[in-house]
Amino acid sequence: MSGDDARAIRAGRRTVEIKRPGKVLFPGGGGAKEYTKGDLADYYRSVAPYLLPHLRGRPLMLERYPDGLDGQRFMQKNTPEHYPEWIDRTEVAKEGGTVTHVVCDDTATLLYLADQACLTLHRWLSRTDRAGGLDHPDRLVFDLDPPGDDFGAVREAAGRLRELLDELGLPAAPMTTGSRGLHLVVPLDGRQGFDAVREFAHDVAELAAARHPDRLTTAARKQQRGDRLYLDVQRNGYAQTAVAPFTVRPLPGAPVAVPLTWEQLDDPGLDARRWTIADAVDQARTDPWAGLPARGRSLGPARRRLADMRS
Repeated sequence: MSGDDARAIRAGRRTVEIKRPGKVLFPGGGGAKEYTKGDLADYYRSVAPYLLPHLRGRPLMLERYPDGLDGQRFMQKNTPEHYPEWIDRTEVAKEGGTVTHVVCDDTATLLYLADQACLTLHRWLSRTDRAGGLDHPDRLVFDLDPPGDDFGAVREAAGRLRELLDELGLPAAPMTTGSRGLHLVVPLDGRQGFDAVREFAHDVAELAAARHPDRLTTAARKQQRGDRLYLDVQRNGYAQTAVAPFTVRPLPGAPVAVPLTWEQLDDPGLDARRWTIADAVDQARTDPWAGLPARGRSLGPARRRLADMRS
């Protein structure tokens, strides 16, 4: 294999080979810049110190495009047998059997996934290395899904949902999805199971929609939403996933899902695809979620406050 066909990248104690680094994964055109597999690997290597803390211990679903955006998409849960033995895995029960997910705990694994043309990392909201294990999430996610590309409506909805979460005593952090919407991420202490967390998230979303019925909705069917923004809480179920912070999205220009400060969300020029693999590392270095508490909050007091609000 010639030097044009592969590039070796050192990552800690390991060296990972990126095959065909010049292969175009994100075609250019229409104002979008072209990016190759080598560009993807370089981005993930650079962002690894900021991305890996959001991945460690979490089963992943991998979104792969071996032939680039113009080719077929693969959503991969089970880890292929040919993956190196040094890549961490975790076996998860499913109906009728098990699934062995990749767990990305180091830069070498991240680079190997880039070589597999894995563009987007979808993570579980629970971890294998926490008390309670995979049955107890330590993250709650509200997915703010606009009916179109009106990010102003997303910013407005995020502010309203933040006000409600503040009343409940729960800090939340915003993140662009790299697509159209925004995630609000609430760190939890992991003591509640998925059913309790999803029920709580649903009740919060229902109350927010009841307060702003002309702007927000929890209707799962698109034809019932009209021009209202959908507060999606379905990612909070067992074995569901959410896009990881600093992961790349499969869209022209290689946009990235990026954590924000609340002050940045006030910028009227902001949109969900503001950052790409060309500049997302610069945003990562600012540590936008530095204000989040080191330990997640218990849902107990928030559930009691929510019950009082709804009564």
